[in-house]
Amino acid sequence: MTHRNALLAIHFGALMFGLSGIFGKLAASTPLIITFGRAGFAVVALVLAGQLLRGSSTRASSRQRIGLLLGGVLLGGHWLTFFMAVKVGGVGIATLGFASFPAFTVLLEGLLFRERTRPIEFAMVGLVCAGLLLVTPHFDLASESTVGLLYGILSGLTFALLSLLNRAVTRGVDPVQAALWQNGTILLCLMPFTWSALPAVPALDWLWLALLGVFCTGLAHSLFVASLKVLKARTTAVIFALEPVYGIAFAWWLFNEQPTLRMLLGGTLIILATVITSRLKAPATPAVATPLAEPPAAPRS
Repeated sequence: MTHRNALLAIHFGALMFGLSGIFGKLAASTPLIITFGRAGFAVVALVLAGQLLRGSSTRASSRQRIGLLLGGVLLGGHWLTFFMAVKVGGVGIATLGFASFPAFTVLLEGLLFRERTRPIEFAMVGLVCAGLLLVTPHFDLASESTVGLLYGILSGLTFALLSLLNRAVTRGVDPVQAALWQNGTILLCLMPFTWSALPAVPALDWLWLALLGVFCTGLAHSLFVASLKVLKARTTAVIFALEPVYGIAFAWWLFNEQPTLRMLLGGTLIILATVITSRLKAPATPAVATPLAEPPAAPRS
C-alpha cells in the first residue's frame, strides 16, 4: 500500500466510524439489538479480513485471552451506551460526548500506568470539559440532550478503558484477531438477552445492522490496521479526530439535526483537544531495556 492509498484508506475508515451513529439512528430496534447485530456481522467480516490480512502475531497467552474477553465486555458497553445516546440525544450529541474519551485516557493512563501527567495534558482535559459544558449549557436530567450527552460521555469512558486494556494485554496479538475475540464475546454475552427478540426485528434494520457490522466495524478496522503499516499512529489519530465532523454533518443532512452555535463551539474545542493530544510527544524516560513496539490504539466507535 502506497502512502497516498494509506491516507485514502484511513480517511474512508474514519468516515465509516463516523457513520456508526447514523446507522444506529436509522435502525428502529433497541440499542441492545443494534449492539448484538453489529457484533454478529462484524464477526463475519473480521473472519474474512483475517484471511486477507495475515499478521505475524504470536499465540495469545491465557492472560491475554482473559484480557480480550474483558475487552469484549467493555466494547459491548461502549457500543450500548453510544447507541443509547444516539436514540436519546441524537447523533451529534452522542458523537461529541463520546469524543471526550481522550480526556479519560489521559487521566486513567496516569492513574493505572503511573505515568506522570504533564500540565499541557491537563490543559487538554480542561478543553474537553469546556467543550462539553458548551454542548449542554443547562444540566437537567429531564432534558433529552443532557441524558444523551451523559450516555455519550459514559461511552467515551468505556472506550478509554478498552484502549488502555488493549495497551496492556494485546502486545503481539494481531489487531484483527483481537477485534474478532472481542466482537465474539459481545455476541455470546448478548445472545441470551436478544435471541427471542430477533424474529421481530424489522427487515430494513438487518440492512442497517449489516452495514454497521461489515463497513463500520470489519472494513473500517481492517483499513485502520492496514494503514498503520504505512502511516504513523499519530497521523491516523489526527485523521480519526474528524469522526465527529462526519457524524454531525451526516446527521444534519439526513435528520435535520441542526447543531447550535454553542454545540459547534463545544465540538471545536473537543476536536482541537483530541488533535493536540494525539500530536503530543511521549515524555522521555530512561531506557532500562530494549523497548517493545507499542501496540496500535483501538479504533473508535
